[in-house]
Amino acid sequence: MFDLIQAIPLVGPVLSVVLAFLIVLGVVVSIHEYGHYIVGRWCGIHADVFSLGFGPVLKQWVDKRGTTWQVSAIPLGGYVKFLGDRDPSSAADGTALDGMTDQDRTRSFPGASLLRRSLTVFAGPAANFILSILVFAGLVLFSGIAKNDPFVGEVVDVGSDADGLQLGDFVVAINEQQVASYTEILDYGLKNDPQSETVYTIERDGIQMDVVGPFPFPALVSFVQPVSPASRAGLKKGDVILAVGDKKIHSFSQLRDTILIAEQASVLLSIWRDDVILSLPITPQERDANAADGGFEKRVAIGITGGFAFNPQTYTPTPWNAVWIGMQRTWMVISGSIEGIYHIIVGNIGADNLQGPLGIAQVSGDTATAGLADLINLIAVISTAIGLMNLFPIPVLDGGHLVIFGYEALRGKPPADRVIRIAMAIGLTFLLMLMIFATYNDIMRLFITFVFS
Repeated sequence: MFDLIQAIPLVGPVLSVVLAFLIVLGVVVSIHEYGHYIVGRWCGIHADVFSLGFGPVLKQWVDKRGTTWQVSAIPLGGYVKFLGDRDPSSAADGTALDGMTDQDRTRSFPGASLLRRSLTVFAGPAANFILSILVFAGLVLFSGIAKNDPFVGEVVDVGSDADGLQLGDFVVAINEQQVASYTEILDYGLKNDPQSETVYTIERDGIQMDVVGPFPFPALVSFVQPVSPASRAGLKKGDVILAVGDKKIHSFSQLRDTILIAEQASVLLSIWRDDVILSLPITPQERDANAADGGFEKRVAIGITGGFAFNPQTYTPTPWNAVWIGMQRTWMVISGSIEGIYHIIVGNIGADNLQGPLGIAQVSGDTATAGLADLINLIAVISTAIGLMNLFPIPVLDGGHLVIFGYEALRGKPPADRVIRIAMAIGLTFLLMLMIFATYNDIMRLFITFVFS
């Protein structure tokens, strides 16, 4: 769908980015705010307003419980305003509380018990994490889990005449080197250079035979990183890189080494795509990357992940196993995000890695063109990141409210209104400065895209 939108003259590329951004942010924000709303409702707290977006109201309606649901013009977030709140930040409206009946006061957010307020606030990030777990689990159920037996699963078309492998073949050896698992097949492709031909010893229908097939780890593009030289150049999943300039390429390892030698000089890629040979200019870019010693280093790359000439067979896990895998993947995003923030703070990697709304929009657009599964996966990743960010102990964010509630639990009373207002102002100022800085990074990336496109 997004490929068709991009094909619209003049407005197509921008429209596809905007649409993908609205889908990703709309889903993530809706789930976050609904978490606040539904748990607040379960806790007996009345919601006055449920808003998607800020600013002028485009559409609104009132449900049977008296909650106003609305869609606003600025799609950069949302909020739930509970009874007794002065504003969407959940600051108490003292004047309104003074005029409430005892019954209404118990239905208000400030009048609720500390436990009910804490559960309502925590429910937003929790809803984001639950969404991520379910999305990751759904993707696992859809795609399956790879087996490690050396059976040939899906055979990828890499434009090679040597296509003797078939679905279900059991691989015994590659160029006379024994392999006992799919992992060993991957290791062979990573550690060996291509020969004139790759001979697979296989078992098929109970008969052992030799067939000629593609090198296990060709220069195949399995994933294009959003906002990268590869995405700017127009590389797509399934492309096979045949040459870099005048140098013929036969494996992904050769491609990686050739790009490293080229450094940041523009090169011409010769690629095979759907039986057509194309030439695409590309300019490698220096980025922060994980080093062998566990630290970070600057490394020249074009922003692609390699793929193998044939995939392993898969099996469908039970729903419970899928949920467990979804939890593991969600935790990987959380731990990776925390680690990345730590390394930015200590200076191991550049702060230019931070992305704001424009960067998220560009990533969403690039991901959407790669396929629906990639866009759904991005929703899970962004949802986890939004849930984590809202738990940071910064006033205005959910984590800041939980810190205030913790203070109230220890002291037996909330901080003074003046202290809360100052803290909220400091927190809001910090977030605005952070967003301005991240947006500056986004603009600089867009400028680089314009210069090198």
